[in-house]
Amino acid sequence: MVADSVDVISRSALGDEPPHLWSSTGSGSFTVKPLEGDEAASFTRGTVIRARLKEDAKEFLEKHRLEAAIRKHSNFLPFPIYLEDEQVNTTSALWREPKFSITQQQYADFYTYLTYDDKPPLDVLHLSVDAPVQFNALIFIPDSQQDYFGEQREQWGLDLYVRRVLIERSNSELIPQYLAFLKGVVDTEDLPLNISRETLQENIVLRKISQTVIKQVFSHLEKMAETDNDKYERLWKLHGKYFKFAFNDFMNRDRMAPLMRFSSSHADAVGAASGLTSLDQYLARAKEGQNEIWYVAAPSPEAAKVNPHMERFRRKGIEVLYLLEPVDEFALESLGKYKDHPFKSVEQAESKDIEAFADLDETPAAKALNDEEKDSFDKLLERMKAILGDRVTEIRVSDRLSGSPAVLVSPDGMTSSMEKLIRVMQKSDAVPQKALEVNPDHPLMRALLKIYSDNADNPLLPEFVNSLFDNVQLLDGYLGDPYLMADRALKLMDKAAGWYADLLKL
Repeated sequence: MVADSVDVISRSALGDEPPHLWSSTGSGSFTVKPLEGDEAASFTRGTVIRARLKEDAKEFLEKHRLEAAIRKHSNFLPFPIYLEDEQVNTTSALWREPKFSITQQQYADFYTYLTYDDKPPLDVLHLSVDAPVQFNALIFIPDSQQDYFGEQREQWGLDLYVRRVLIERSNSELIPQYLAFLKGVVDTEDLPLNISRETLQENIVLRKISQTVIKQVFSHLEKMAETDNDKYERLWKLHGKYFKFAFNDFMNRDRMAPLMRFSSSHADAVGAASGLTSLDQYLARAKEGQNEIWYVAAPSPEAAKVNPHMERFRRKGIEVLYLLEPVDEFALESLGKYKDHPFKSVEQAESKDIEAFADLDETPAAKALNDEEKDSFDKLLERMKAILGDRVTEIRVSDRLSGSPAVLVSPDGMTSSMEKLIRVMQKSDAVPQKALEVNPDHPLMRALLKIYSDNADNPLLPEFVNSLFDNVQLLDGYLGDPYLMADRALKLMDKAAGWYADLLKL
């Protein structure tokens, strides 16, 4: 590629055959001839390669370019390579050394050399495998976050070596994308040195190496989770957003599930500032007779706490997992269940699912509506439906609320978060139609009932109903018209302030 011609002179170490000269200009043909006389006598053994560089490629004779090429491809060869009487390859192939002879500092130094990361790795996995294929590997778990969904989308994988010679940087065939956060090298004797990138993708040896690496990584993570929870939780916070995609790996998804970690309402109940929980820990704390593993999808723990669907679970003291990233819900829906316990969203909960569990407190219930008030309340719901129109499919009394006045419920059972993801994929910005469930015992609904009973045509009623719907819709993750919502809120605030000022005058 950079030479007009290449000569290779080589002499056999066996017998008395003369040295031979192989020559080629790269045009597809070559010549081979024996050397004679003084030229032959000067080659006692070994091989010499001579490349006559093109005029526009003379830069490759510069010392720093030669050093860079040697260090990139041949830095770990077991014999010295000299350039102007100076050895270039001075770094040892640490993955070939016995584990017991390597210190943590050596691992950290090699990791820095490999990745240019000035922070030591979180953990190291050193492998020496003889079957089904022979290879050595040194794999690091970084102690810093990476961005393999953005700028580094194509920059992941392990460096592949064959007999200590670099074949490819960041070979993504060696690990699946959910392990993209791993850094390291794999060195094997079972691949030819002249293997091409195209051939690598179809190579059965490489697939076997990959399968073995994945199994070893899972075993390592399982041991870490069991013996060093603090380190494992740090790993999960740094790299869990990638590892969760292992739900797509049907060969290993059953090993992935116990390794998943979640925020949950348990931390709220015990007053913990932070902390993650596993599915096994969740089941260990589950109430007697509880079959489902409950979850709520939300953008943050704070949003999960104020979700109206959470109210009856808090009242019953049932733990709920917080799914804070979109992939979480896909993962749980794909898994379906864990140890025969199905995953189920709090939005899909029915009264029969949790009514058997006792309430944690004896909060006094609001005074029940009498028959006349019930009849008026039914008419109020009809009036609310007329005000909201086709923005809701129906309005009905809820059995899931205690502290909120209303909540939106998907008619097809799909969770709000999943619905939003599907709409994003469909590039739809339309606000979905849902059923509006109201809490007849909430003070706000009782106030609306009084307004309606006093005057069904009170002009304040549409303002209150629309404002209520705005806020409930916002809690559901949608905002139809922010300008209209802000205008309504300001008008109500103005009227409320006026009423309060009038009361102060009395």
